[in-house]
Amino acid sequence: MASICRFKQLANLLNVSSKNINIPLSAKSLSTQSLEFPSQVDGKVKCTLIPGDGVGPELCASVKEVIQAMAAPVEFDELFLSEINPSNSVPFDNVIESIKKNRIALKGILSTPTSGASTGELQSLNMKIRKKLDLFANVVHVKSMQGVNSRHSNINFIIIREQTEGEYSALEHQSVPGVIECMKIITESNSRRIAKFAFNYATKLGRKKVTAVHKANIMKMSDGLFLKCCQEVAESFPHIEFDSMIIDNTCMQMVSNPQQFDVMVMPNLYGNIIDNLATGLVGGAGVVPGANYSNHCVIYEPVSSFEVISFGQAVGKNIANPTAMLLCAARMLKHVNLHYYSKKLQESVEGVIAHGKTKTRDLGGYSSTTDFTRAVISNLQ
Repeated sequence: MASICRFKQLANLLNVSSKNINIPLSAKSLSTQSLEFPSQVDGKVKCTLIPGDGVGPELCASVKEVIQAMAAPVEFDELFLSEINPSNSVPFDNVIESIKKNRIALKGILSTPTSGASTGELQSLNMKIRKKLDLFANVVHVKSMQGVNSRHSNINFIIIREQTEGEYSALEHQSVPGVIECMKIITESNSRRIAKFAFNYATKLGRKKVTAVHKANIMKMSDGLFLKCCQEVAESFPHIEFDSMIIDNTCMQMVSNPQQFDVMVMPNLYGNIIDNLATGLVGGAGVVPGANYSNHCVIYEPVSSFEVISFGQAVGKNIANPTAMLLCAARMLKHVNLHYYSKKLQESVEGVIAHGKTKTRDLGGYSSTTDFTRAVISNLQ
């Protein structure tokens, strides 16, 4: 009876109703909507900048230096937000207000401590940002880069992850001493929304196939619902091939034959795992940018696995790779229709890596963060 009451409370909390299924804008419309009223100051696009923890401030310094060297019309509203350094952090609401106003943001990785259970705080800052801004779609483009040594070549696929529910719902409790229940939330509305986003995104980019990743053979109701929603949405996109794959098989297929994938869509936890796995195939977290979309704003940040190298020897040593953060900046510039600067920045970064003379330690070289930044600036000319 207690479990039934908890699920009823959960349903009320989520306000889930089949009558209120929200069908999102297409990926193209999403981008257009977010540009309707860009925040500008003296003719410059204003962008929220959250340096993050670890090496994040060093990487953001690289971005600011390159943006200044290009004379790109961008002004940053820089706000330090941290869960591990709360005394130096600005109020959370100030950050949310800035992002809502500017509608675009660059963000470093926010480290999440594992000690929150003792204080009763289960939601990390990342989770709070996603929930508050309804950043339902995380998009990571995994692509081989010339000049980066890796086991596989010609990798080029997109991972789309629903990131407002699933296992990362922060709904945990101790039912009896020694027994913890963690609820996985899958809703029809959010499953349809991310599926439609994935198919629209594939259509916009001229992609041919969408693969839904799941574990419906075991989690028959939750993942079964997700898969069913993807199958139904796929019927509206006959020009795109649709298939599905169980998550454990996906991991094996990805490390053995990653070229088979085109666009992938999946729930929260699977997406987090596949993001990190795929990133390792093309050179590591230092070279892969990501984006988080809502219907009203977008936040660009390196993939979450970058947290692995955010601490320890890298912090303050001027050795971190700024590639992913610079590519995030390039995508941000493209998003606000500054295509000239976006193309210039991306080509400069890719050119430095392809040339191979200036490589940070994660790519097998000895160049510093400053060396790489200066090489990118030099290559802009």
